[in-house]
Amino acid sequence: MMSVLAFPVGVFVVTMFWALYLYDRDLVYPRLLDSFIPQWLNHGMHTTVLPFIIIQMRTTHHQYPSRPSGLAAVCTFAVGYVLWMCWVHHVTGVWVYPLLEYIGPLARVLFFSCLTLLLCLYYILGDILNTYIWDPSSRGFLDSAKAKAD
Repeated sequence: MMSVLAFPVGVFVVTMFWALYLYDRDLVYPRLLDSFIPQWLNHGMHTTVLPFIIIQMRTTHHQYPSRPSGLAAVCTFAVGYVLWMCWVHHVTGVWVYPLLEYIGPLARVLFFSCLTLLLCLYYILGDILNTYIWDPSSRGFLDSAKAKAD
């Protein structure tokens, strides 16, 4: 769960939320929410995820599945989440994220595809980072440079 979902989805949530928030906060977190969701809770949902995921990765060795299996699982999750968002819109007429209101259907498909690709890249990044942390032979030139300095 950590390797296939927690790391890629957690990093995705933090980077996408804050990138869009800094660009135009109303696209992901309308000002109306400030009146009943305190700022500390917003940070709890969209900021603290990243340090805790990194701490978890640093303190626990995670066994990653094969790259094709892991990417298939990440893509399955992404498609399921997109289908859930579309279903919510179909039932309520409201998009879960206000940003989706401003782009057309074809742009939405492209947007969802790009975000799925980004999620896959975060999965690969997590795999590389996990290997770097837990497999001493993967550190290569950094360890040899340190040994020479000592």
